[in-house]
Amino acid sequence: MAPTAYIRFYAELNDFLSLGKKQATFAHNFKGAPTVKDLIESLGAPHTEVDLILVNGISADFSQQVQDGDRISVYPVFEALDISPILQVRPEPLREPCFVLDTHLGKLASYLRMLGFDAWYSNNYKDEELASISANNHRILLTRDRGLLKRSNVTHGYLVRADDPKEQVTEVLQRFDLTNQIRPFLRCMRCNRLLKPVPEDEARRKVPPRVRQQVHDYKSCPGCRRIYWKGSHYERMVDFICRVITTS
Repeated sequence: MAPTAYIRFYAELNDFLSLGKKQATFAHNFKGAPTVKDLIESLGAPHTEVDLILVNGISADFSQQVQDGDRISVYPVFEALDISPILQVRPEPLREPCFVLDTHLGKLASYLRMLGFDAWYSNNYKDEELASISANNHRILLTRDRGLLKRSNVTHGYLVRADDPKEQVTEVLQRFDLTNQIRPFLRCMRCNRLLKPVPEDEARRKVPPRVRQQVHDYKSCPGCRRIYWKGSHYERMVDFICRVITTS
């Protein structure tokens, strides 16, 4: 008879389970001696979404091997409770929140840049590149692909649930508690570089005539050389940012 573990996933981790396993303790037969990480991911939940594992009531790390009869509780990130004294699975949080996004999240990358967050994005990144960038550059990997988050070298990542980019940015701000860190209009929305003031005489050669008559303050991206100023687009972005802050 195959060995059996009794497992329960809590809160939003149920998003990854099939219907019969949601919000309940269920029996799971397994072969060999899988690690807790392997068992959890075989059921659909990426390890980057897990904050705490209890095996028979005791905090365990991902490398612990599952034994016949084990009772396993799997918890997501705790937003309002400090569990660091018993935490064994989550790596140290990144000192500064910075991101790398997969090829399906270009609009979200632009929104994060608008809000002042460091967000790397390219529509040419391959999965192995994304995982490597996340690991080597200490960036949180944002993706719609749960398989990407199961790569062993990814330590900080999040599966974006929402389809709409405006909902996605609110979701990310809430997940990483970033609302108080919003610093809008610091970065180029095209290439992510920090913007720098540019002399008016230099900027005026690159903007439409109507802008020259009304605007005197400009910023420029040192990477792509794009010029930024406070026009009608700026007012629309301010409205968007206010809505984001309100819903976050």
